[in-house]
Amino acid sequence: MLDATISTQLKGYLERLQRPIELIATLDDSAGALEMRALLQDVVSLSDKVSLREDGTAPLRPSFAVGVPGEAARVSFAGIPMGHEFTSFVLALLQVGGHPPKVSDEVIEQIKGLPGGLNFETFISLTCHNCPDVVQALNLMAVFNPGITHVMVDGALFQDVVEARRVMAVPTVYLNGAEFGSGRMTVEEILAKIDTGSAARDAVKLNARGVFDVLVVGGGPAGASAAIYAARKGIRTGLLAERFGGQVMDTLGIENFISVKATDGPKLAQGLEEHVKDYDVDVMTLQRATQLVPGELIEVKLENGASIKSRTVILSTGARWREMNVPGEQEYRGKGVAYCPHCDGPLFKGKRVAVIGGGNSGVEAAIDLAGIVAHVTLLEFDSQLRADAVLQRKLFSLPNVTVLTQALSTEVTGDGNKVNGLLYQDRSTQAVKRVELDGIFVQIGLLPNTDWLKGTLALSNRGEIEIDARGQTSVPGVFAAGDCTTVPFKQIIIAMGAGSTAALGAFDHLIRSTPVAA
Repeated sequence: MLDATISTQLKGYLERLQRPIELIATLDDSAGALEMRALLQDVVSLSDKVSLREDGTAPLRPSFAVGVPGEAARVSFAGIPMGHEFTSFVLALLQVGGHPPKVSDEVIEQIKGLPGGLNFETFISLTCHNCPDVVQALNLMAVFNPGITHVMVDGALFQDVVEARRVMAVPTVYLNGAEFGSGRMTVEEILAKIDTGSAARDAVKLNARGVFDVLVVGGGPAGASAAIYAARKGIRTGLLAERFGGQVMDTLGIENFISVKATDGPKLAQGLEEHVKDYDVDVMTLQRATQLVPGELIEVKLENGASIKSRTVILSTGARWREMNVPGEQEYRGKGVAYCPHCDGPLFKGKRVAVIGGGNSGVEAAIDLAGIVAHVTLLEFDSQLRADAVLQRKLFSLPNVTVLTQALSTEVTGDGNKVNGLLYQDRSTQAVKRVELDGIFVQIGLLPNTDWLKGTLALSNRGEIEIDARGQTSVPGVFAAGDCTTVPFKQIIIAMGAGSTAALGAFDHLIRSTPVAA
């Protein structure tokens, strides 16, 4: 099951186990069960601290749990955790075996303080690059709190369960049988959602932060670059963000980041966070800015009621997926309407789907989905596709893809529970037509995250923050960088350069300004 290289690496990891662990398998006669048994036997052969039992009674077969002998196992995998989830499996082995995780003592104590009776299930796909964050967070919680259990469920392997639960997006988390949340979530975000008093406690701590020299709002490539460049100047630097990475987290393959031949979004986002934390930057995550108040000291108000002041501010709030804004889109979001083909594509295996958008993102999505689903219909508003020629050649070579140009999507239809079709207007004839399908993947670009800034500083007609060559906005002391600005090209490497430019611009502003007493 495991090749020689992975076996050697895993053997080294298992040497870190501080106590014996056991794998409890619940198997059947399926091909998946044979593959699971082979994986577990390979793991057992690598360490005398790992044992295997095949007398499990879990409701989902095949599955297995990771536990400590003599205790009820609380971490389970209903599926074969390969692909993106192999790291989740390895971390589960290590953490159940007593190896300390890379999280703060404060987080561990918050986990231990949660009430019992919390039984989580996470539906994933092995191609989803956001799913491991959720699986690893909930596994960690189950390891440190005996009142918490967690099961990872591979939606492709248990399609009957997916159909019964009407799961049409991953990761989707259930708590005690009810839907808890979907999308990428860190352990801190999950804890904040369960521990409802944490926001008020955070607000008190944030209000006591004092005045920063530079406050960066946003944790994507531009924000990380700005924070590093500011901190290197020796000035008091803060960074607040909902999470690190931004849209980078939804980018699977990155092959144009100069000097790095190939990487992926989650890996790059992790690198951004680690690099920022190497410097003296006060990092405040899980924070959403709601208002910017200009003045000698610039104030940023947060959703939790806290307020932070700084002599300069760098806005790097990035962008989000552009929506179709048609009837039915919001109603069926996560019920057939999706925005990440890599994550949610496997849930539509053998079904009919549509891709909205004929640019590079849309055509790449259609190509990827064509290898999974029964049929892809790509709809483009313009009279021709806008994707690169090499992508178009590949697309038109696929037998299960239909391309519709001059197609204006007008409505998402469904049966109340899930998508069953899409209405569009043929712009050449004005006729309204319908496509019967099970899923819709929207790939029509991005919108800047600047709604909270309207009326405060100058925005373009597209909602982008207007900046000059130094990153300066229309408000003195407020700078901006990245995809939320008027910079013409939205690329990771350009955002990083813009972040450094804004930080240097902010520093220049500081040294030319009269210091303000806190």
